Amino acid sequence: MMADRSMADCIEDYLKEILSDVDQIELKRSDIATRFNVVPSQINYVIKTRFTLQNGYLVESKRGGGGYIRIAKVTMGPDAHFIEELLQDLPSQVTVKQANDILTCLTREHVLTEHEKCLVETLLSKETLGVLAMHDAQAQLRARLLSQLLNRLRFESERE
Repeated sequence: MMADRSMADCIEDYLKEILSDVDQIELKRSDIATRFNVVPSQINYVIKTRFTLQNGYLVESKRGGGGYIRIAKVTMGPDAHFIEELLQDLPSQVTVKQANDILTCLTREHVLTEHEKCLVETLLSKETLGVLAMHDAQAQLRARLLSQLLNRLRFESERE
């Protein structure tokens, strides 16, 4: 188990070294696996656990013979601290009212436009999530969706 961990660290360090000079890299999973003499699933593990949105990376992956992994660095937007606080206070179940209150707050702080707020409200509504019979399941899914939105907003890509 320790050997797996240190190999994962080596792979992570290698990819971060490449990313230190550029904002985005595109690579083949099999090439990296060959370089480190590991199976491609080890590369998947490193990418999935070390290059997350929460850690400041966006990952796009396409499987298959012509497949690739694209890793892009993202930076925290100016509202990152504010959004981080919202995330920390987000319960595991969120009512429609709680979700709408958070969206209103994000709109007031100019993180979302009014149009974006309305779109997200529609996605988080009882009508949309009503396919789940259990009210608790709706509230849990609403919380997860809102959490993902907040994480994405927290790490807005740098715009030139």
